[in-house]
Amino acid sequence: MAYKRQIDRLPIIPADADEFNVTCHYCIVGCGYKAYTWPMNRQGGTAPNQNKFGVDLSEQQFQDSEAWYAPSMYNVVRQNGKDVHLVVKPDTNCVVNSGLGSIRGARMAENRPSKVTGTQQQRLSDPMVWRNGVWQPTSWDDALDLVARVTAKVAVEGSEDDIVVSMFDHGGSAGGYENTWGTGKLYFESMKIKNCRIHNRPAYNSEVHSTRDMGVDELNYAYEDYTLTDTIFMVGANSMETQTNLYLNHMVPGLQGGAKMIVVDPRRTLTIASSEQYAGPENVLHLAIAEGTDMVLFNALLTHIVDQGWVDADFIDASTFQGGEAVAQDSAHPAGLGSLEYAMQTCRTTLDEAAEVCGVSAADIQKAAEWIAQPHEDGSRRKCVTCYEKGIIWGNDNYRTIGALVNIALATGNVGREGGGVCRLGGHQEGYFRPSEAHVGRPSEYVDQFLIRGLGGVHHIWACDHYKTTLNASEFKRVHKRRSDMVKDAIDGAAGGTREQVVDAIVSAINAGGLFVVDVDIIHSQIGQNAHVILPACEANEMNLTSMNGERRLRLSEKYMDPFGNSLPDALIAAKIAQHMERVLREMGEDAYADQFQGYDWETEEDAFMDGYGAAHTAVTYERLRAAGNNGVQEPVVGYENGQLVGTTRLYTDGVFTRHGREDGKALFCAAGWRGWQAPGKAREQAAHRFWINNVRANIFWQNQFLDQDNDFVQDRYPHPFVEMHPDDMVDLGLNPGDLLEIINDNGVTQGMAYPMPTLKRNTVAMVFGSPAGSQGNVVNPGVNELVLPDYKHCWGDIRKISDATAQIRGISFKSHEIML
Repeated sequence: MAYKRQIDRLPIIPADADEFNVTCHYCIVGCGYKAYTWPMNRQGGTAPNQNKFGVDLSEQQFQDSEAWYAPSMYNVVRQNGKDVHLVVKPDTNCVVNSGLGSIRGARMAENRPSKVTGTQQQRLSDPMVWRNGVWQPTSWDDALDLVARVTAKVAVEGSEDDIVVSMFDHGGSAGGYENTWGTGKLYFESMKIKNCRIHNRPAYNSEVHSTRDMGVDELNYAYEDYTLTDTIFMVGANSMETQTNLYLNHMVPGLQGGAKMIVVDPRRTLTIASSEQYAGPENVLHLAIAEGTDMVLFNALLTHIVDQGWVDADFIDASTFQGGEAVAQDSAHPAGLGSLEYAMQTCRTTLDEAAEVCGVSAADIQKAAEWIAQPHEDGSRRKCVTCYEKGIIWGNDNYRTIGALVNIALATGNVGREGGGVCRLGGHQEGYFRPSEAHVGRPSEYVDQFLIRGLGGVHHIWACDHYKTTLNASEFKRVHKRRSDMVKDAIDGAAGGTREQVVDAIVSAINAGGLFVVDVDIIHSQIGQNAHVILPACEANEMNLTSMNGERRLRLSEKYMDPFGNSLPDALIAAKIAQHMERVLREMGEDAYADQFQGYDWETEEDAFMDGYGAAHTAVTYERLRAAGNNGVQEPVVGYENGQLVGTTRLYTDGVFTRHGREDGKALFCAAGWRGWQAPGKAREQAAHRFWINNVRANIFWQNQFLDQDNDFVQDRYPHPFVEMHPDDMVDLGLNPGDLLEIINDNGVTQGMAYPMPTLKRNTVAMVFGSPAGSQGNVVNPGVNELVLPDYKHCWGDIRKISDATAQIRGISFKSHEIML
């Protein structure tokens, strides 16, 4: 933010400033913050009774003082129609972060819209409709009338299968229990939409089908388990970079307390370098496997553990299935499930076999097995907490690979015990509460290909931009734009006509292959350029929002400022669409269909919460969550006693596994047999191109940079998407640090900035995911697993230089990220 530069002072928070609980809305860790607001014509003083923290500010404060805050934590916002000072700073009493602030969360205040300081003025403020060749601002009623008339006409004259929906399924930011219920009730209860997809993948599905089918919820531990364990086993994740405060506040104390760490990742990461500093290199094992070979490694670890007798026999006998095959492999289950003996028939892999495939030594694989499962000298069982994320979730053969990893935790009894757990680390927070989506089916529709084939006529998009975050993106963009342009041309051709004439023109264009697009978002996104109606949503803290973090910690992040312009919570937008659908359908004489859109008389987001989550969890209310503060309560909530919500620290402590819905409560092992590259086209690409194009995240921004595109602090650091390369590869291609390059293959082309990284293997690159200036998805082929999970992590291409470094790049440091802490 240009206005923040050279700031030498900030206002003091007065003692009587209003205080709000805030959960950081970026990553799944969900750090606790406090927001303070007070009138513009006042500020606090240095005397203890004059400031919020009751300390003498005339004296030098200690490092990390609770009274300190940075310019990034300050702004001026609107509250109840008036400008107020705002400070959003870490909460020292929150057990998640203990006062730590990430580079994302600690910028929440400066990323709030303000007409006083000029921040985030790209936010959408009013509904817009495509008229006369441009987007024209209009009223909610006008915009929603058009949405309802086109949607209803297409659904009635065709079917609901002609309606396509892209929507979030997460908490934080635009998600939360309020908004997922609003959209879910609209599309899964009032309608039965089956052609829908999730914000980061091209179908409506789970990213972790296999662990759920095995009975194990993917979020089953507590963050404190990292401090109680003997070994942290991290796979396909880089928490120091992407979940900084989970790493610093929980993993680091574990390492300092004697825990060992195993990291499975083809590249050396910041997490590995940092862990070596905290625990000593001798206590950190990096298994730098060949890309896509995780399953073979896991099967070898399991085999060695079983053969050495390091399994938890009591746990296996009491809590896992004993009868051979329980679930046969079929179209909904890409691997069979059953007993440990059943799984071992296909999983058995020797250390030498794994070493040959994975490219790591048999000795290191054996050492990893020992760190995971070898009992202590006194015979006590070793504790191991396993954490994994996008490296295998978006990787090769998702179902079997995750199943093979969960096998290890089950075999060693490291589920439901202190210092154990086998959990995904997550991206966004979770806030999913919707009616049943059983009608969607499994496998669900591959929606991107559905649209590319010319199917569907109406596309409702909620807080997604798959121009930046989908695979086969080049083809998807071309087709989506062509089809939406057909409708724009029809609207332009009907200019000046009645609403009925415009709707008829739109539907005629749809029947000819066009696509009517409605985009709900907080900014005008890239996919939103195709929209015919744009609906402005508000964010967390412009509304009250509930979500849970990676240890299932449920909190209420409170509203402390007005929504920007005329924007609304997604839940209330969904309610308004439903109300207009009911009205329009009655006008069409479709009373029975119209009846399905009743029950949306919500006036606030709390009404939506109580209609959905609150109705199913009667102990949980806004008032009780507000009282629980930033420590909240860990789900599932089991009651309300002595003025407090009662939660669950970790799941499966009773050894009963329920996620799969089986009455016996027994966990299942996965017959995770190795079959090489599972998704079509990967082997051919690997053979045809020099560079493996991996995708990664960066600490400084999150996801698709939606609020960072106009943030000077971020854009000064990374004005172009970075493409990390080995310096020798850069020399081969005539690239200097910061030069612009293209990545090319048969799927498409993308662009980035060369960034030297000496720790990378030759002929591999690591490109930041989801950048608005260059999408890695452009060069990812359409290959998915049987349940339509994308393999974003594995594509190959060639690289060529476009130009020398631009003027924007001259101030960038290209020093190694591995600095001493």
